[in-house]
Amino acid sequence: MRTRITIETLLLLLIVMVASSVAQGQTAIVGATLIDGNGGAPVVGGVIVIEGDRIVAMGPDADVAVPEGAEVIDAAGQFVTPGFIDTNVHLSLYGGHTPERYESLVRYHDRQDEIVLEAAQLHLKVGVTTVRDSYGVLPPLVEVRDRIERGEAEGSRVLAAGNIVGWGGPFSMTFSLFPESGLTLFQEQMNELVSQGAGEDLMDMTPEELRVAINAYLDKGVDFVKYGGTGHTSMPTLIGFSPAAQKVLVEETHKRGLVAETHSTSLEGLRLSLEAGIDLVQHPEIVEPRRITDELVGLFRERDVICSMLVNTMTGEVWREHLETREAAQKALDEGPGPQTGHQGKAASRERTAAEVRRMERSLGDGLEIRRENAMKLIAGGCRTTVGTDNYRSAAPEFARGPKPETQDPGRGTILAIEGLVELGMTPSEAIVAATRNGAVASGRLDELGTLEKGKIADLLILEADPLEDIANIEKLALVMKGGKVIDVNRLPTAPVYYRAQTSR
Repeated sequence: MRTRITIETLLLLLIVMVASSVAQGQTAIVGATLIDGNGGAPVVGGVIVIEGDRIVAMGPDADVAVPEGAEVIDAAGQFVTPGFIDTNVHLSLYGGHTPERYESLVRYHDRQDEIVLEAAQLHLKVGVTTVRDSYGVLPPLVEVRDRIERGEAEGSRVLAAGNIVGWGGPFSMTFSLFPESGLTLFQEQMNELVSQGAGEDLMDMTPEELRVAINAYLDKGVDFVKYGGTGHTSMPTLIGFSPAAQKVLVEETHKRGLVAETHSTSLEGLRLSLEAGIDLVQHPEIVEPRRITDELVGLFRERDVICSMLVNTMTGEVWREHLETREAAQKALDEGPGPQTGHQGKAASRERTAAEVRRMERSLGDGLEIRRENAMKLIAGGCRTTVGTDNYRSAAPEFARGPKPETQDPGRGTILAIEGLVELGMTPSEAIVAATRNGAVASGRLDELGTLEKGKIADLLILEADPLEDIANIEKLALVMKGGKVIDVNRLPTAPVYYRAQTSR
């Protein structure tokens, strides 16, 4: 009997210890107003219970009990939102569009892993818990993605596309109008590293050949596919793949359960991609000098194609500076002799060339105004919108002649884009949905991310002020949690490499 009592006692103690261990592994956020990312009314005085990396209960405090022994975070008077998602970033170094960026690429190319991780940490630091890298160097992106996923490194969750399928890399004709005949060995190697066998030669393939090629690329472990519905540049903007070829790209991507998206920057290129069954279009507002048509807005809405918009490049300080610059440029045109001046200042009789007209329009910023008008039309038309900032690495500090505008800095550019959505016509609640729930749809991860709901991954932010009253309150960050873990944002980035205060070589 004594032995039996001892065993029963031990079993009871074991049960108590297990229960205590479970409780200690739980966290409860109490007293906050919950903004769940679905766009409904917020829950005042809410409770969220987290166990491991998941939300296990949430709702009004009258309906949700705080588990005994759980760690309690008192968020009274504060506001909880889902973590933010940026659907278009560039974490790696890949390009050389200016001499300073080229110097930086050459100098830092062997530190790509560190640079990708640093960028992911800069996003996480301001509450961007997931990023979709839509063009970059795939090997370091996959390496860092997997390290973060395994818990070996801290940073935003990374989803990577690698190359823009059909483009030849950063120093190619399709990406930057670089002729192949003038490239250095390093530039040719960078093209191949980025394109990963899915470059310009895919445009020459038959649909069935393309089916084999895109599957070989999918086997490299990409999280989604982005293809070039057109070339990268405007004037000229050339169609990339035929309608049949685009359907193959979309079909094979969908067979893997992945999102298919495109860069298509002409009206006709956009239409072909939409009809191919695409899920998302990056910066669909960029079709200047054309204005987006009612037909295309209708196609976006009816097919629920996601509009990943470069909001940060046409709102806020950027827009205010444009208005000042335009006024000065218009005054100079009005007062100056103009391009039609003839011999010895006499008026010439000829009309301006088309190139002269385009230069004049660029000086006035007409392209920016058309882009902004297009974005507002897509939003007003009820199209599903996300923020896709094109956040990228500029020149390293020791090579830069001046500071890079913050509008496309990792993390900071995302916050400015969310705020800019309100400037373009959204309510603050709609802007939060765009940056959370819609971002999860764009990631193909709505079942796990994007909203505060039972069963979802606990990616969330605690804000000190109400973002529904003023969207700029998303900058008043009290706490970042990713996967149920509170992030010490003050220590991010953990090992600065590229974004550091440095002026000497």
